[in-house]
Amino acid sequence: MPEDRTHKVSCSSYVYEVEVAFEILSGKWIPLIVWTLSTEGTKRFGELRKIMPSVTQKMLTQQLRTLEKRGIVSRKVYPEVPPVVEYSLTEIGQKLLPILKEFNGWAKDYLSTRNAGKPSAD
Repeated sequence: MPEDRTHKVSCSSYVYEVEVAFEILSGKWIPLIVWTLSTEGTKRFGELRKIMPSVTQKMLTQQLRTLEKRGIVSRKVYPEVPPVVEYSLTEIGQKLLPILKEFNGWAKDYLSTRNAGKPSAD
């Protein structure tokens, strides 16, 4: 999200509140990061990279910072050498799990309906 829009979530120009949710979860990697942290628990940066091998380090860093700024993800740094950083969902971030499970179920239904009747690639 462009920097000039970072405070849009608090503005009153939305028609529906659901727009706030979609803005918070917008981004290619944000939903996957939230899904991973909600289903697998606390993860280190490197563990997230292994789960999402096609995300670049820069993009993952940006997306995690965005989620942290929005209060969805918590970042904990342990004073070790090298530093250990863990990411987990905040209390409000954890409330996204039932919603994401519904999205996941909807996506499965959508794919099975869309693929119904298509010839298999055998």
